[in-house]
Amino acid sequence: MNTLNPSHQSIPSPRPRRGRALTGTALALAVSTVLTACAGDGASVGETPGTTAAAPAKAVENALVATFDGGLYVLDGETLELTGTIELPGFNRVNPAGDQDHVIVSTDAGFRVLNATEQTFTGIEYPGAEPGHVVRHAGRTVLFTDGTGEVAVFDPAELSGGEKPEGRTHTTAEPHHGVAVELSGGELLTTLGTEEKRTGALVVDENDQEIARAENCPGVHGEAAAQGEAVAVGCEDGVLIYRDGEFTKVDAPDDYGRIGNQAGSDASPILLGDYKTDPDAELERPTRISLIDTERAELRLVDLGTSYSFRSLGRGPHGEALVLGTDGALHVIDPATGEVEREIPVVDAWQEPLDWQQARPTLFVRGHTAYVSEPGRSALHAVDLDAGKKTTSVTLPKSTNELSGVVAGH
Repeated sequence: MNTLNPSHQSIPSPRPRRGRALTGTALALAVSTVLTACAGDGASVGETPGTTAAAPAKAVENALVATFDGGLYVLDGETLELTGTIELPGFNRVNPAGDQDHVIVSTDAGFRVLNATEQTFTGIEYPGAEPGHVVRHAGRTVLFTDGTGEVAVFDPAELSGGEKPEGRTHTTAEPHHGVAVELSGGELLTTLGTEEKRTGALVVDENDQEIARAENCPGVHGEAAAQGEAVAVGCEDGVLIYRDGEFTKVDAPDDYGRIGNQAGSDASPILLGDYKTDPDAELERPTRISLIDTERAELRLVDLGTSYSFRSLGRGPHGEALVLGTDGALHVIDPATGEVEREIPVVDAWQEPLDWQQARPTLFVRGHTAYVSEPGRSALHAVDLDAGKKTTSVTLPKSTNELSGVVAGH
């Protein structure tokens, strides 16, 4: 999931503000940041922004990519060794491309494809204003460009050839901050809305002919897929589920019950979502999460006793729900019962900053490992989810913001 504006609606515009400082109060006590790449302990890559040297130091195993103010760090996913630094000014976002080597980088000019294994940009680009969500499902990767309403669908396996994949395209009726996902049967689900108002979702077939539509999901935001290929998008009053060719609305228990960010797993029919109830808050710091049963069309709320942010949600290898709390612990939840089974200490206690673009601890899960950044200490940690403990930590030259990586290693 890549959310361009995941926070509360009080944020005036989803457009990234270029070149602003990304550090919060805690980060100001750490290292200062500038819009240049730092060689650090790894290979410095690139003489001009967004370019790389002809021969990177080495191929990176199970690469991770973290953003900092001025560029990208590439790390070995097994050792957390910093292997390379790439200059790239501005506020950038990162998501898995869907294969073993590539990561999608959202920049001010559009989506760019980074070969994280080789630490170099491929030259494959999807230009457009306000690049937003990146979704992977059923062997397809879908890019949604908010400023144009353009949707690009491709097979990530085709990125290995170095050429732009031949894929499907779709354009929404009006540009908006949206999201799209292609299902295994070729149906494409996209959100409905305008720059001022978002209302629901529709599904079209491979010929762009409409199959289903629902316009009872105000403020639609985010998506996740569950076991059985049920796909949900969040609303300001619950969640909208598409399953077996039909939409079903699950109402929140509150008049305003916003579920804007979700995490799904093929191992569970239950989705994990956030949950906010104050439409007037400058920034609501919720302590409850939502568990959405896509088979029964039911919603359960669980109070964790700690707040979290939009970068706190993930799923484990067995379908367990994972939430990185501001108490510094990774909360492991049984989605079927809502029981918190384990709390794994990972980082110091923290507070979500008011500006959604500012750095905060971020969770990225791959297989049996959870990776957690700690900007206040310029640190990155690896957590063994099966053992329930932190196994590796590293200190980076600068504080990081976003964190992602390739899908599977070699």
